[in-house]
Amino acid sequence: MTHLENLVNWFDDKNKVIIALSGGVDSALVAYAAFQKLGPDAIAVTADYKTLAKDELESSKKICSEIGIKQLFLDYSELENEEFTKNDSTRCFHCRLELGEHLLNLAKEHGVDTIVDGTNIDDLGDYRPGIEALKQNGIRSPLVETNFSKSKIRDTAKMIGLSVFDRPSNSCLASRIPWGQRVTAEKLIRIEFGENIVKQLTNVKQVRVRDIDGSAKIEVEKQMIPIFDETLLRQITEKLTMIGFSSVELDPEGYKPGKINVIAD
Repeated sequence: MTHLENLVNWFDDKNKVIIALSGGVDSALVAYAAFQKLGPDAIAVTADYKTLAKDELESSKKICSEIGIKQLFLDYSELENEEFTKNDSTRCFHCRLELGEHLLNLAKEHGVDTIVDGTNIDDLGDYRPGIEALKQNGIRSPLVETNFSKSKIRDTAKMIGLSVFDRPSNSCLASRIPWGQRVTAEKLIRIEFGENIVKQLTNVKQVRVRDIDGSAKIEVEKQMIPIFDETLLRQITEKLTMIGFSSVELDPEGYKPGKINVIAD
């Protein structure tokens, strides 16, 4: 039996399922498998909250349209949650705890007995307090239970024709702000605009603009660093200072997930 068949069959004994769907490939594959088995009894739910970049939201809509699955939206602001905005090392835990509560309420409304997410086995090696919070709310991870790694997810998504198969991994915009520095709407807007500017000027897909006390630190994959010559950096700096950053620098070490989690104020 193939990995994909295992994943589809995971939904065998489920009646009605909600899939917490972001704009990425992991939850897209889970939504695809659920829809293959359950059809209209599989519902994708995307949280349209303040730390979700607009292109992630658009990607989630495209995924659902490709699969043919029904999509619902949760609309709330985690910026109203003090445990989240104070931005200590438990920020992701509180964010996911709140998301879990919203998903559980929605599940009750729609008579859903199972909620699933896109966590895969590669996620388990990182510091991910958010995973723990989702578990506390009884949310299950079919990709973990059927032993899917990230590379297996991408290969399978490509095979079935999902356009997001090679979409770079993303995380919420708050992850660009070091622990100990408060999360605000102003910072999130500045970060999202900043990343869009860098992507437009460079065509680089994997971009992080870290907001460190108002300074922009740009991270791209190491092999892309050479394209950032003096002229390009000057252009980027000009635009990023116009949207409110006090200074701009390119991180010479390149992109690494979760890099600033260790920086505290």
